[in-house]
Amino acid sequence: MPITPVDVHNKEFRRSLWGFNEDEVDEFLDELGADYEAVIRERDALREQVESLRQQLMQYKELEDNLQRALVVAQSTAEEVRQSARKESELTIQEAQARAQRILEEAQAKIRALENDQRELEREINVYRARVRSLLQSTMDLIDNFPSRERGAGTE
Repeated sequence: MPITPVDVHNKEFRRSLWGFNEDEVDEFLDELGADYEAVIRERDALREQVESLRQQLMQYKELEDNLQRALVVAQSTAEEVRQSARKESELTIQEAQARAQRILEEAQAKIRALENDQRELEREINVYRARVRSLLQSTMDLIDNFPSRERGAGTE
């Protein structure tokens, strides 16, 4: 069992004929007890400080673990966001390409319709020209066959 400062203070020595000076021994024991008590207090304070530091270390380790988990989650989330953005951009591009293809097909259909209309108009113009020529030819024939006064009335 360890000796305590109280044990040092209360220690009584047996007296002998040529023994030590009792006052000197008591004074030394008092000093020794005070020093021993100071050492024990310092040891207890250091133990408390070590325990406090252990607690802080555990808190810091827990904080570090939490930060590492948060970092992993953040990295995972960032990767998911990147993938999502990539997929969304690919989808937007596909939609734009499909829309452009539809617009192109509609434009080509309109061009074909306009070309058909142009051919129809050209046919109608050709028919109209032929009718006008025919009418003009008929009119010219009428004019050519119209009796004139110079030829004489009734002689032809």
